[in-house]
Amino acid sequence: MLSLQHISKYYQVGGNKNFVINDISLDVDEGEFVSIMGPSGSGKSTLLNIIGMLDEPSTGFHYFVDQPVHQMKEKQRSALYKQYIGFVFQAYHLIDELTVYENIETPLIYQDVKGSERKAMVADMLDRFNIVGKKDLFPAQLSGGQQQLVGIARALIAKPKLLLADEPTGNLNSKQGEEIMELFRKLNKEDGVTIIQVTHSEKNAEYGSRIINLLDGRVESSKKF
Repeated sequence: MLSLQHISKYYQVGGNKNFVINDISLDVDEGEFVSIMGPSGSGKSTLLNIIGMLDEPSTGFHYFVDQPVHQMKEKQRSALYKQYIGFVFQAYHLIDELTVYENIETPLIYQDVKGSERKAMVADMLDRFNIVGKKDLFPAQLSGGQQQLVGIARALIAKPKLLLADEPTGNLNSKQGEEIMELFRKLNKEDGVTIIQVTHSEKNAEYGSRIINLLDGRVESSKKF
């Protein structure tokens, strides 16, 4: 499904290259559940953003569903992203001017889903995440945990083939966090959704079928279960 070959991301500082990601090669098969771990500053979120086509590498080759992402124009990348990928952001990235309902509905509008179908799908998500009573509120009126649940609902509504999650339970209490990880496991096992998550939590990482440890922008270790 995904192949990164010799991916690096660096910033020019004076005459030096400051590497955030340094020569990473990684293949992810359809149906895998991969956990990426590592200390702060090891390049985890940058790697996830490159996989999700939200950031471009400085060098290297990026293939997604056999398409050469590194050769694509932004419009092509964006179309590919909308078709296949759901992203749960650490900082929520909800649209402040839209209600909870409208935020969750947004990916469906991009995919030209009919109005009546959208309504049913959003209702299902509101119900699944126990946020029916919040549907007319704006993000600023929600707690961090509630915003995170809305972000997860939005990422899942268009039934992505690949779910990317950056610290998906970071703002949730332990019970909510466990429920979300169980939901991810179910999506992976029953629906065949490929999941790549960045996490600091050993417990959450173990939901994956493979754990990749990053250190200083490189893959330090990778083990399958």
